[in-house]
Amino acid sequence: MASSFEIIVIGGGHAGAEAAWAAARLGVPTLLITMNREAIGRMSCNPAIGGIGKGQMVREIDAIGGLMGLASDLGGIQFRMLNRRKGPAVWAPRAQCDRRLYATAVQDLLDSTSNLTIVEGCVEGIEVEQRSGADRPVVRSLRLEDGRAFRCRCVVITTGTFLRALMHAGEEKTEGGRIGEGSAAGLSATLRALGLELGRLKTGTPPRIARDSVDDDRLEVQPGDDVPLPFSFMNDAITQPQICCWITYTNDKTHAMIRENLHRAPMYSGRITSQGPRYCPSIEDKVVRFADKPRHQIFLEPEGYDSDRIYCNGISTSLPLDVQEPMVRSIDGLERARVVQHGYAVEYDYVPPHQTQATLETKRIEGLYLAGQINGTSGYEEAAGQGLVAGVNAAAHVLGREPLVMGRDQSYIAVMIDDLVTKGTIEPYRMFTSRAEYRLLLRSDNADARLTPIGRKLGLVDDARWHRFATKQTAIHAFESWAKSHRHNGRSYFDWLSRTNTEDAASIDWQAWKTSEDHGFSKTGVPSDRDALLNEAITAVRIDAKYGGYIRRQEREIERYHRMESRRIPSDFDFTAIPQLRNEAREKLSKIAPRTLGQAQRISGLTPADLAVVMLYLDSKRRRQDFQHKTADQ
Repeated sequence: MASSFEIIVIGGGHAGAEAAWAAARLGVPTLLITMNREAIGRMSCNPAIGGIGKGQMVREIDAIGGLMGLASDLGGIQFRMLNRRKGPAVWAPRAQCDRRLYATAVQDLLDSTSNLTIVEGCVEGIEVEQRSGADRPVVRSLRLEDGRAFRCRCVVITTGTFLRALMHAGEEKTEGGRIGEGSAAGLSATLRALGLELGRLKTGTPPRIARDSVDDDRLEVQPGDDVPLPFSFMNDAITQPQICCWITYTNDKTHAMIRENLHRAPMYSGRITSQGPRYCPSIEDKVVRFADKPRHQIFLEPEGYDSDRIYCNGISTSLPLDVQEPMVRSIDGLERARVVQHGYAVEYDYVPPHQTQATLETKRIEGLYLAGQINGTSGYEEAAGQGLVAGVNAAAHVLGREPLVMGRDQSYIAVMIDDLVTKGTIEPYRMFTSRAEYRLLLRSDNADARLTPIGRKLGLVDDARWHRFATKQTAIHAFESWAKSHRHNGRSYFDWLSRTNTEDAASIDWQAWKTSEDHGFSKTGVPSDRDALLNEAITAVRIDAKYGGYIRRQEREIERYHRMESRRIPSDFDFTAIPQLRNEAREKLSKIAPRTLGQAQRISGLTPADLAVVMLYLDSKRRRQDFQHKTADQ
C-alpha cells in the first residue's frame, strides 16, 4: 500500500534541502528521499559558500526565507567580503566552512521543520498518468528500488552528480557520484521513458592533503576579514573563531609532470567525452589551455576546525593516483604533503534545460520539477537557488497559487533560471556578476530590500524576520531624510555621501545621527541590534547617494525591459505557422517556447528582424481576437 505525500523531493544536496525546506514551511506535506541521511547538506567539493555572483545568490536565498545563509553562518570558519576595492555591485560575501558543522546545521534545520519526512532510499521510477482533457501527463507516484511506493502530486528531482554517475581517476573507473557513494541509474532510464532528452556533463575535485604535512612557513597567509559579516539578515555578528587559509602556486616542475602524463588523463585519453566546467577547469586543462603561464594559484583551505584535511583549491584533477602525490609534492610548501583523498572527475546525466519552464517545472510532465546540477549548473549556490524556486513552485502547484517567477531585474536567481531555460547550456553553468545586466541594483547588501517582501507574500518570511526588515527600512528612510536636511561644512550630509572621494564621506562621524531621535524607531520599537541596523542603513544610503545617477539609468533600462516582458505570447502560439520567419528562428522559438517578447529577444541567434515578424503576428492575432469579441457582443 503506497504512502501519500503532496510533494516528494529526490536528493538531499543543496538543491534538495532548499526545496524540501520551502515546500514544508509553506504547509505542504513533503517527503525528502536521500540515499544517505547523514549526507544531507554535504559539501561534495569545496567546503565554502559564496563568492563572486554566488554570494549575492546566497543573500537572495536568505532574503526569501531559505536556509543556506543560516547554515553558512553556523558552519562558517572564515568570512571574507570579496572585491572590496571595486564598486558595491560586485562586492561578494564568501565563507570558508567547517564541512561537518555546515552539514549538521542543514540537517538540524530540516529536522526541526514541520510537514517534512525524510527517508533513505534510491528512486527506481516515477509513474505518470494521462488524465482526460489534460494536455500532458501528470505525476502520480514514485517507487524505490526496494519496492516501497509513494503517491504524490509533485516530484522535485535534485540528484546532483548522481544520475548514472561514473568517477574517473586515470585508467580507473568507479560507479558513483561522490567518493564512497553510489550512482542512481534507474532514474535516468525513467526520465528517458518519460520523453525527456538527457545529456552528459563532467565535473571534478582536487586532492585533499593531511594538515600536519604542510609547511606553513613557505605559504602565503590569507586571513579572513577583521569584522566578519554574516550571510543571513537574521544574524548581527559572527562569534565563532576564524581560521586562516593559505596560498601557494604550481611551477615548471608541476607543469612538466602533468604534460608527461596527459595521455593517462581521462579528458585527454578519450575516456571522458562530456563537457566540463569552463570556469573551473582541471589543472590539466589549465596547463594545456594556458601554456604561457608559468604558474597557477592554489588556495589551501582547511575543511574544519578539527579536520586533519586541507582542500587544494585550484588543482582539480583526474590524473592517475600514482601521479597525483608527486604532482602535489612538486608545489612550494607541499614537499612533504600526504594525499589523504585523491582527486577525481565525475561524469553524470543532466536534462538540457530548454525542456524546463521558468517555474522549473518540466514542459512535458505536469508536476515534475528539476533543480540543481540536473539542469546543467555547477555550484552549491546555483543549486540552492533553483531548489528554493522549485520547492516554492511545487507547493504553489499543490495549493493552487500563482507560481514564483522573478524577473532579471529582481535577482541573480532569476538571471540564472532565465539563462538556463532561454539559452540552454552544453557545459556546467556558473553564475558571474557579468551575466546580470542590472547588477548595480542586484547587490549583496540590498537583497533583503529586493526579495524579503516576496518571501513574506509567499509565506516563507516569519514575523521576526519581517519585523527586523521593517525596522531596517525605517532606519534607511530616516537616515536619508536626516542626511538631506542636515549640513556639514556648508554641504548637506547627503552631498558628502555622493562625493566621488569616498574617503571624505567615510571620515565623517555619523554619531550625530546615531545618537539622535531621528530613527523612526518609535513606530517599530527600539531593536536589540540597534547599532548593526543603523550601520546597515548608513551603508545603504551611502551607496544610493554615490551611485544614484547610475542607478536611475538602470531603472530606465528596466522600464524598457518590463515593456517587452509585458508583451505576452500565448502558450499555444504556433511559430511554425509564420512563413516569414527564418528556419533557424522557427526552430529555436518552437524549442524554447518563450512566454514573452522579452524572453524571445534573449534567445541566442534571433535577429531584430525575427522579433519584428513575431510582434506583427502577435498584433494581428490580437486584432482578430478583438474583432471576434466585438462581433460576438453585437
